[in-house]
Amino acid sequence: MKSIIATGILLGFGTAAVAGPYVNIEANSGWSGTDYGGTAIDNHVGYEGDGWYIQGGPSIIAPDGGESTVELSGKAGGYVPLSAKLGAYGEVSFITGDGNNGYGTKLGVKYNF
Repeated sequence: MKSIIATGILLGFGTAAVAGPYVNIEANSGWSGTDYGGTAIDNHVGYEGDGWYIQGGPSIIAPDGGESTVELSGKAGGYVPLSAKLGAYGEVSFITGDGNNGYGTKLGVKYNF
């Protein structure tokens, strides 16, 4: 029964995007070579429209061998079709810290065959 529920949830994520509110839980882990640095788990609530989104909430920061902390993080981004097969996307993000906030950007193009 659990596998049927899990399959249904996964298939639901594969459907076309519909504008409105959503929840996004995402784990991001990092390594330098074979040295594990830790994991950040974003627990975001967001809203998406036609080609854009904004989300934010608490992030659990769990460094390897260190004590976990909770910070505030968020992202906003969008996608613009450039042609029938080519599109551009971008994202800006932030996370709070001990007097040292972090910021990020992401830009790219996607070509569909």
